[in-house]
Amino acid sequence: MIDFTAPADVVGPQLLGCLITHNGVTIRLTEVEAYLGEEDEAAHTYRGKTQRNAAMFGEPGRLYVYLSYGIHLNGNIVCAPEGTGQGCLMRGGEVVEGVDVARERRQAKGNIVVDENLARGPGNLGQALGLSLPDNGTPVQLTERDEEPEWESGPRVGISKNVDAPYRFWIPGDRTVSKFRGKKR
Repeated sequence: MIDFTAPADVVGPQLLGCLITHNGVTIRLTEVEAYLGEEDEAAHTYRGKTQRNAAMFGEPGRLYVYLSYGIHLNGNIVCAPEGTGQGCLMRGGEVVEGVDVARERRQAKGNIVVDENLARGPGNLGQALGLSLPDNGTPVQLTERDEEPEWESGPRVGISKNVDAPYRFWIPGDRTVSKFRGKKR
């Protein structure tokens, strides 16, 4: 059983292979990134609690949903003890239930999206799940995996601070994982 009160870099690998269900879609997580609060310059919570990041300082096992670059809704799962500001960004996964719903959400602009790309990347995953800002702070609906998959770790993607920290975790060879692989653990 996942202990969401553990640090994000401990919880991250435990999320791989788990199922998250939200708004009629279930995704098997294949890629996540850990953010370690005030000790991690890349974390939204590095400089402390704000109105935007308050959910990250809340109860573990809840969603932190935020708007990225003004267009993508990304989702983190809050980890570590309340008040710590840690979480795991859901970066990628495989849609295992609600494929038609996810496809409709992802193809809304007329683009054809192949199954492996429906939830590849944090913005795409958020769109496939139908995340919205009102979901911020709500409990995560997670089904734990039956067994631990093989996994690797390396640097996170798309950040400019603390770039070498090996806080990105993924299932090697899975087609829903970002193409950037970085260093291995």
